[in-house]
Amino acid sequence: MNNSSLQENWTDSFPGAITVCDTKGTITEMNNGAKEQFHKYGGEQLIGSNLLDCHPEPARSKLKDMLENQVKNIYITQTKDEKKLVIQTPLYQNGEYSGFIELSLKFSGEIPVLDRNK
Repeated sequence: MNNSSLQENWTDSFPGAITVCDTKGTITEMNNGAKEQFHKYGGEQLIGSNLLDCHPEPARSKLKDMLENQVKNIYITQTKDEKKLVIQTPLYQNGEYSGFIELSLKFSGEIPVLDRNK
């Protein structure tokens, strides 16, 4: 089994959305969860488009700052029907900044905080 088939297997079976973009914000990869999550916006057709074009202000400016300054962003979204933990973090390949990865994972209930200082 080569590395690319291993990567395809784990990302497509990951129980959430994974989206990857380059340093300019161009979407380069989406797993099946991301294609499904963003289906109404084009799903797989979003690959090759720019994330900045997909976000209104003030999210666009925040995203631009994150891309330029390699700043991570972690938050929880909540609608009437679901909650999602979203992690947006710089991606490095061979020690060089190559873009961003966004992980989005649905959950229910509260997320416990485990204090490891005790």
